Parts: sequence; C-alpha cells; structure tokens
Amino acid sequence: MKKQSDAKERILETASRLFQKQGYHATGLNQIIKESGAPKGSLYYYFPNGKEQLAIEAVQITEEEISAQLQHSLNSHSDHVKAIQAVFQYIEDQFQHLDEIKGVPIGLIAMETWSVSEELRLTCQYAFEGWQALFSNKLQSGGISKDRADDFAVTISSLIEGALTVSVTSKDPKPLTIAKRQIPLLLRD
Repeated sequence: MKKQSDAKERILETASRLFQKQGYHATGLNQIIKESGAPKGSLYYYFPNGKEQLAIEAVQITEEEISAQLQHSLNSHSDHVKAIQAVFQYIEDQFQHLDEIKGVPIGLIAMETWSVSEELRLTCQYAFEGWQALFSNKLQSGGISKDRADDFAVTISSLIEGALTVSVTSKDPKPLTIAKRQIPLLLRD
C-alpha cells in the first residue's frame, strides 16, 4: 500500500510543479507520468477523471497548506493589524525562495480554467473563501464587525493576489512591502 500512496504523492507533486511552471493547459498527462516516474496505470488509478481531478486535488492540498501557514502568521500577533501584516511579511519572505515553493498557484489555475471546468473553478473559489474566512475571523477578534471584517477579508485577499502577481512579474518584492505598509491605513476606524 505504501508504494501506491508514494506514486500518488509523486504524481501530485509533479503535476503541481508543472502547473506552477507551465500552467494547466500546457501541462500534459504524459509529461506528468514521465517526470513523476509513476506507472501510467497509477495516474488513471488514482485520478480516473484525468488532469481535472489531478488539478482539483492539487488545489485542495495547496489550500490546506496555505491555510495552515496563514493561521500561523495570524496567530503570531494578538493585534489584528499586525497579524495581517505578518501574513504579508511571510509571503514577502517566501518571495526570496520562489523556486522552492511547492503547490499549485491557485490564482493562476483559477484564471486559466474558470471557463472550462466548473468543478475546478469552484475548488479555487472555496480555497479563496477559506483564506478570507481566516482573515475575517482575525479581524472580528480585533473588534471589527462581521460585515466589515468580511469586506476587509476580500480586500486583503485581493491585495495579496495582486501584490504577489506584480512582485513576480517585476521580480521584486517591493509591491508586497508597499501593500503590507497600507494595512494600518486600510483597517483604521
């Protein structure tokens, strides 16, 4: 049984890496099989619905890992403003090691597949909503009303995605730094 779970994990890791480097549409199943070293039958055994199912599971795993990282950053400060800034700082620190980041870029997958896979679109949506719930909960613990916290959570999530995209495009973490500095202004009463 261990060999089978190892094969599934290798397939997921390979697919995530290739989705990150090439995108969803440019990544083929034959390439995933070849680079993972897993037997072709393993891919269809673990992912009978093919690449879409593989991407969905990769997004779910990435969402869980990022949620744990976000929760850790949010728990690092009792002050909700500093906690949100800690999230930006964590992402900024990770930016220095982009080649080592594992997981599938959910924003990229969402943009690339929203019109061709409703199930994958929904999986990405649930990931973003889960992260926004973490932000909202932290903001509510800081005395912000639920409605305002929910609105701020969407804004923070969007700010992260945008700043990360601009940072990657410019190969410079400065947009993340600037966004982090704006959090106190955004969240002040």
